[in-house]
Amino acid sequence: MADVSGESSRQGQVQVYFNTDSPDIELPEEKRQLIVPTDVRRYGLSQILNSESMLDTPAPIPLDFIINGTFLRTTLDEYLTANGLSSETTVNLHYVRSLIPPLYEASFEHDDWISCVDVLSGSSRAGAWEGREVLAGQERILSGSYDGLLRVWNKSGQAIATSVSSSAGGHTSSIKSARFISPTQIASSALDRTIRIWKYTEAQDHFSAELKPVMELYGHKGGIDSIDVHGPSNRILSASTDGSIGLWTTQKSSAPEAPSNMITSGPTAKRRKIATSTSTPQRGPLSLISSHTAPVTAAIFNPLDSTVAYSASQDHTIKTFDLTTSGLVDTRTTSHPLLSLTALPGISTQLLAAGTTARHITLLDPRMSASSTQIMTLRGHTNKIVSLSPDPESNYGLVSGSHDGTCRVWDLRSSRQGTKDEGGGLVGEAVYVVERDSQKGGAKRPVGGEGIKVFGVAWDKDVGIVSAGEDKMVQINRGRGVTRVEGS
Repeated sequence: MADVSGESSRQGQVQVYFNTDSPDIELPEEKRQLIVPTDVRRYGLSQILNSESMLDTPAPIPLDFIINGTFLRTTLDEYLTANGLSSETTVNLHYVRSLIPPLYEASFEHDDWISCVDVLSGSSRAGAWEGREVLAGQERILSGSYDGLLRVWNKSGQAIATSVSSSAGGHTSSIKSARFISPTQIASSALDRTIRIWKYTEAQDHFSAELKPVMELYGHKGGIDSIDVHGPSNRILSASTDGSIGLWTTQKSSAPEAPSNMITSGPTAKRRKIATSTSTPQRGPLSLISSHTAPVTAAIFNPLDSTVAYSASQDHTIKTFDLTTSGLVDTRTTSHPLLSLTALPGISTQLLAAGTTARHITLLDPRMSASSTQIMTLRGHTNKIVSLSPDPESNYGLVSGSHDGTCRVWDLRSSRQGTKDEGGGLVGEAVYVVERDSQKGGAKRPVGGEGIKVFGVAWDKDVGIVSAGEDKMVQINRGRGVTRVEGS
């Protein structure tokens, strides 16, 4: 057993055992057990392994260390103390290559603020549901804008399709949410209280395309902030400022008739009076569930069970619904209004992350008792968090978009014990901060604005982290394996 404690024989020491799942950086068995100083941190441990007597690689390899599923972010002594362990304990250190930051790749300029983004690729949900392969190089980015228009982009920054105006069947107000249902179908929602289904058709050369409205869905009495889609069941979930969530079908034949009072009044009535064609079918919801006491900001399907839905609201609650009965199953109350919601199915079928007005993300598991709802708090943003997306390559990662003008990448294994001011419990801190490229080099901020707010973010395995907002830019940052490490 080697002793690498150096000259300081008076300092504390601890025995460690190194292991990895990467054969190319694996130590021989006789070198895996060492005695190291207890005041060593990640960088010091990385130096030890990169020494000539250990890995002896041509160039140093930055390494991270995981203990019991959590990244080491303190000294070994602080870890032992926090976990009630003595220095006589042998610490099992699982080492992995350090995480790869998401580097800036491209930006596409829009005509107005961009409220939402989605991605179609071979690995995306819509691509996988359809069963038809989305070829490399034919990935598509969908954006919805405050000008009421949808745009579909290729990765070269060309807008190959733009939706029609309100007079031709498009939205009559700002779009708030848009999703690919399949490579040929898109859903969008807006402040005009409607959801629209679009047929998406590309030309054979893939350099131009058409977005044709094929159905209008009515039922909500307020703007629709967020939608989620489930292609295999042809279902859509909606979250509205009227305090309800809606369940809809994309199939005309099985959709109920639209409520007559909804299509004869409200923001869309004027458009229909002046439209040259009113042939787009109008349909109503399969069900509307009014359970919240304030605007609903997000509604999502359980990723592994489309009969279960979750919603988040400004009334501080996350609710679970059985969609087969439209019944409320569970209510969890948090400390602050909630603005965004996503599920992390790789860890648990029901682990949820909710963005708050209080600048942090709350992680909870609705299967746990109500007295122990919160699992972890992610802190670092300086303004409210309005968009969340899970890492498609990791069981532990997600990205958030905030009105502070940044996206932040989180790894749930990078955590610490919270202070009294933070309410105790586990606290996670961002592993990377993704800033807006439009603000680099001293670029001017919008006149009269508060800064560069990020309104939407989506994370795709093939395309990367796609974000958009007040700077009228769709931005792509890419770093394969950002939070994925070997053996995770």
